[in-house]
Amino acid sequence: MKEKVKNMKKEFDEAILGIHSLNELNEVRVAYLSKKGKVTELSLLMREIPNEQKKEFGMLLNEIRNYVTEKLEEVKKQLEADELNKKLEKEKIDISLPATKIKIGSPNILEKIIEEVEELFMSMGYDVVDGPEIEQDLYNFELLNLPKGHAARDAQDTFYLKGEELLLRSQTSPVQVRTMLEKKGKEPIRIICPGKTYRRDPDDATHSHQFMQIEGLLIDKEVSLSNLKGTFDVVAKKLFGPDCKTRFRPSYYQFTEPSVETDISCFKCKGEGCSLCKNTGWITVSGAGMVHPKVLENCGYDPKEWMGFAFGFGAERLAMLKYGIHDIRTFYNTDLRETECFDRREGQE
Repeated sequence: MKEKVKNMKKEFDEAILGIHSLNELNEVRVAYLSKKGKVTELSLLMREIPNEQKKEFGMLLNEIRNYVTEKLEEVKKQLEADELNKKLEKEKIDISLPATKIKIGSPNILEKIIEEVEELFMSMGYDVVDGPEIEQDLYNFELLNLPKGHAARDAQDTFYLKGEELLLRSQTSPVQVRTMLEKKGKEPIRIICPGKTYRRDPDDATHSHQFMQIEGLLIDKEVSLSNLKGTFDVVAKKLFGPDCKTRFRPSYYQFTEPSVETDISCFKCKGEGCSLCKNTGWITVSGAGMVHPKVLENCGYDPKEWMGFAFGFGAERLAMLKYGIHDIRTFYNTDLRETECFDRREGQE
């Protein structure tokens, strides 16, 4: 039996010397270690051996099995290393080839335009002020000269949270009211208030129950409508180009007197008339006016001594006009393809 094991080992050593591939290695593995392999067949002789020799023979079988297994593993590692080296010698990496493009996000275009407006007003000495989105009726309506029963206070327009005392703010004007009350009627004010507002509007291409508003307020002792016109003119030219013209049209708001609608000349048709401006040559972008004396008085400012103007933009409307976006829901999509579209538009500016 010892001689058979010795001969098998010798035979195996000769077999692995001629191995040059993993396929050949697998064939040798099957020949020696499979269910019908030579090592397995050798173990079947155990029943023919006398009991007193079985222990010794068993040890020999374990040795030959372990020897074959270890040798096959060594040869396998060597063959795999040889194949890898050959592959590396043949293949080359061209580092001049362009890398794989990875999609990345970018700032939402709505955020960009808000930041652009903030930077513009800060350069003119305005502060950026924020306030609570859950607001009291007192600040959202009453102090702004909106009496009980006014249409703007109707439950169809406003999200009330607790009776008629707490609500989701329908405008950022309460921030202006809070600022005036904080100053106690003794200091000039120059602020803008960007932020989320909420109204019971349908969710469609041009309306949303939540939207971004940018309101502004300036209060001082010598302020006129011409100051508002000059401020609006600077903003329009910054956002829509140096050739942009502006105009005021009479309007009505409870909290301003006089009140105006602010228009810009159509940047698409240059005033000749098109679908964007509805063939008028002008596009309305905001509402504004001189702060109503009653509002000044409600907030602690003497209207005989102080005066000011207020204005409000819809951030989505500004972005839709500037970048040719036709659906307000685009701003809140998470699809990266929309972000890429924003990037292309930004690059065209």
